[in-house]
Amino acid sequence: MEIQLVKPIPQHETAYWDFIKEWNEKGEKIIPAAVKPIGNSYQDWLTQTEKFEKKETCPSQFVPAYTYFLMDNNHKILGAINIRLELNEMLLNYGGNIGYGIAPSERRKGYASTMLALSLPIAKELGLEKVLVCCNKENIGSAKTIQKNNGILEDERANENEITQRYWITL
Repeated sequence: MEIQLVKPIPQHETAYWDFIKEWNEKGEKIIPAAVKPIGNSYQDWLTQTEKFEKKETCPSQFVPAYTYFLMDNNHKILGAINIRLELNEMLLNYGGNIGYGIAPSERRKGYASTMLALSLPIAKELGLEKVLVCCNKENIGSAKTIQKNNGILEDERANENEITQRYWITL
């Protein structure tokens, strides 16, 4: 099966809602947060996502970022990834430049490692020289994904009831 990272477009609406439905049915928090629905309209979400790409239109409480879907050749969204061009204090400590999530039914198939690997050249094209990628210390699968992509653990930071591991990847 061929998989690729693609920018969201209007034609992805049905696949998007299927992706969101799966997270909701599992009762899980949608990751990355950038793919959470805005209201009941895919078009509203898509418009907001496009605004985040430019510093001039990005809401001031956020940082400019690009969102991509990991899709298979059947047009199913397997996962999503958000590449943030800047780090505010919260992202520097707990979020990083890249946030990603794989649909619950598609986990443990190597898609997260592939998606992260595919995102790194994009991050470089967007002007980043290194990226911070964070995960919960309990999420061993995510830590392995980051390490497989040459992530070097800098430290661990406590945040409420969890420990965040912070990895740097040089592009």
